[in-house]
Amino acid sequence: MKQYLLSIYQPDSDPPPADVLAEIMRDISAVREELRSAGAWVFSGGLHAPSTATVLRPRQQEMLMTDGPYVEGKEHIGGLTIIRAANLDEALEWGRKLARATTLTIEVRPFQGELED
Repeated sequence: MKQYLLSIYQPDSDPPPADVLAEIMRDISAVREELRSAGAWVFSGGLHAPSTATVLRPRQQEMLMTDGPYVEGKEHIGGLTIIRAANLDEALEWGRKLARATTLTIEVRPFQGELED
């Protein structure tokens, strides 16, 4: 089985109202349970806001450290899930389920050294 990263892209805005968020979280929990039952779940987690990030940039012999996200944008990675899947098609199906549950954009990427033959 190959491993894939499902990145959850979240808009830089306030979260949805509590009742909407509760429904989304219920749907995410259902997808996570389905992943576990299928033996596809490896790891998942949500991230704090981009403002909590610290960026390290190597510059010759120095290491520059700055607060905040690496890039300025209208969205950021809000969470991630790592899964096991037999192939990209299977990983994309899990990505579709996660996109429906979160109502957000999901990027599916294979880990290096694990590309399909």
